[in-house]
Amino acid sequence: MTTRQGSLSINSENIFPIIKKWLYSDRDIFYREMVSNGCDAITKLKKLDMMGEYPLPDDYEPKVEIRVNPNDKTIKVIDNGLGMTADELDEYINQIAFSGAADFLEKYKDKANDDQIIGHFGLGFYSAFMVADEVHIDTLSWQKDAAPVHWSCDGGTEFEMGDGDRGEVGTTITLFLNEDCLEFCNEYRAREVLDKYCSFMPIPIYLVNETAEPQYETILPEEKTEKDVVVETIVEEAKMEERENEDGEKEYVEVSPRTEKLKIEKRPVPINDTEPLWTKQPGDCTEEEYKTFYREVFRDYREPLFWIHLNMDYPFNLKGILYFPKINTEYDSIEGVIKLYNNQVFIADNIKEVIPEFLMLLKGVIDCPDLPLNVSRSALQNDGFVQKISEYITKKVADKLIGMCKTEKEDYEKYWDDISPFIKYGCLRDEKFCDRMNDYILFKDINGQYLTLPELLAAEEESEAENAGEDDGEAAEDVEDATPDESADEGGSEEEDEYKDTRETVYYVTDVNQQGQYIRMFKEAGMDAVILDHSIDTSFITQLEQRNQHYKFMRIDADMTGALKEEVSEDDLKDALDALTETFRKALGKEDLNVQVEKLKDSSVASVITLSEEGRRMQDMMKMYSMNGMDPSMFGGDETLILNVSNPLVNYILEHGDGEHVPIFCKQLYDLAMLANQPLAPEAMTEFVNRSNEIMMILAEE
Repeated sequence: MTTRQGSLSINSENIFPIIKKWLYSDRDIFYREMVSNGCDAITKLKKLDMMGEYPLPDDYEPKVEIRVNPNDKTIKVIDNGLGMTADELDEYINQIAFSGAADFLEKYKDKANDDQIIGHFGLGFYSAFMVADEVHIDTLSWQKDAAPVHWSCDGGTEFEMGDGDRGEVGTTITLFLNEDCLEFCNEYRAREVLDKYCSFMPIPIYLVNETAEPQYETILPEEKTEKDVVVETIVEEAKMEERENEDGEKEYVEVSPRTEKLKIEKRPVPINDTEPLWTKQPGDCTEEEYKTFYREVFRDYREPLFWIHLNMDYPFNLKGILYFPKINTEYDSIEGVIKLYNNQVFIADNIKEVIPEFLMLLKGVIDCPDLPLNVSRSALQNDGFVQKISEYITKKVADKLIGMCKTEKEDYEKYWDDISPFIKYGCLRDEKFCDRMNDYILFKDINGQYLTLPELLAAEEESEAENAGEDDGEAAEDVEDATPDESADEGGSEEEDEYKDTRETVYYVTDVNQQGQYIRMFKEAGMDAVILDHSIDTSFITQLEQRNQHYKFMRIDADMTGALKEEVSEDDLKDALDALTETFRKALGKEDLNVQVEKLKDSSVASVITLSEEGRRMQDMMKMYSMNGMDPSMFGGDETLILNVSNPLVNYILEHGDGEHVPIFCKQLYDLAMLANQPLAPEAMTEFVNRSNEIMMILAEE
């Protein structure tokens, strides 16, 4: 073939510099594109063999070989795929943006199904010019009587193409690196990049350092293959030892037979796994394989809690494995990794369009050949299709969790503390996920039991029924915010009923130690409460209330529920309320202090502070926005000091309203009640400690 020169056919003026410098965000991605092209070429050749158009040799071993040479500053990407003719080079290389993969599929669309051809756009080859000053192609086509071709380009719009000298079907691409990119012909850097992009490509990939010293290994003769290069034969003669026989005579005995081993050039080992775990059927994978894959891919020494194996063929092709790691921490500090692949080619970590935001807290791989990628494979197109993929993944995760709750409740409970931040965050971010998970969210109660909302509400109804049997009046007291006028005409009006809050109340605890006094009273009264001690819980329960109108959440210290009180008429407590209100307001210097007097069943409790649920949630919200230290009353807080007339100390204050020690006792009871509700401010805590010492001195003197 006569050597000729020509100009690359470019559809838009000056597009070549754009391709070289700005098409891809990372320069190292050229390795992915070069290797992908080699895998494509091999896949196409295997399809031709399958269709009977080109019989492959019996000893054919598909492979892509990357040869780095730091001395020559070159990288060679060699494949034994179908190669190219001069006309195909003209069509696929000299015309930028013509897709060879697309053309091949169009030609054989009636014969080849289920394609695993990676390339789609015909631009990947030109990523080589991001790192190379000059690129050569040496190729020999599979077609009968095809001649080898050599092609070269120095990075401009000029190329040179002529006769080549390649003797085997396939292609060699040689990159002559520029001075800024010599790192990529370093063996260790090359291995790092290949591990990132090519760890699971479907064709074996080998990395060779052409400047490295040869490495050897020793094998037994029967292990030798035709391709092994024998350097030498190592013979170890038999070893003899002098020993006494049964007759006491000495003789030489063979203790180690003569052995012969072969020293061979070290066999090449692929750097990739061509059949990653996610490509297999779930039933064919063992628990240990899942764990091993997790450790190797994510470098996490901790074992995952469990995993979901995704395997879908219709209406789109999607496979993958999602792992639930131990994430028993605040949700905003969790970092997960979801690796996205397209036909086993790495695309990116955590593409938000495909992976729902809350699932990015997990670790896993997702492979979707149907992804509508842009030309650089760095972004997605077709939002509607991508949204369907995202919804499918979310549904599969919910199905897995629901299935565990139904059939593996013991394991589900065991994992709950670790995965609850993830599930709650998912419910906040995805309404459909929240709807699916609504009845399968677990709540750990103050007795250490795990209950779903339906189970929790059923237990509440049972408890209320028992309490009602003991005291018919308590059931009415337990309805929060009910209209005071319950003596309306028979049947009542519909308008009045609308104002009655008939929702079930779910009590909860945010700090088991801080609210220990309330927990003890609840347990003694046979009542239950759930533990919600994550910062995400305030937002989470607010959302649950909005989506479930038949119940509400109330912190255990938001009010003094009727089940904790003795039944006493307000008239019986009116005098005590007036006297104690005046005494405490004067002692504390709080003229607007809300005081409530009750006769609690537990006489050991002297005082309790309650803050309305609405006020406390507003307080928590302000804390999330770094507004700590503000007066709760600014946010609708209406804290109430509840005094127990069953307690001896409260009765002492009631009887000795003008006594010498009453003011100090009032302050102490107020701070004790506050401590059971929330930590004291530094100055208040100092006063509390000093006052405690003062009280002990008073008692000692008396």
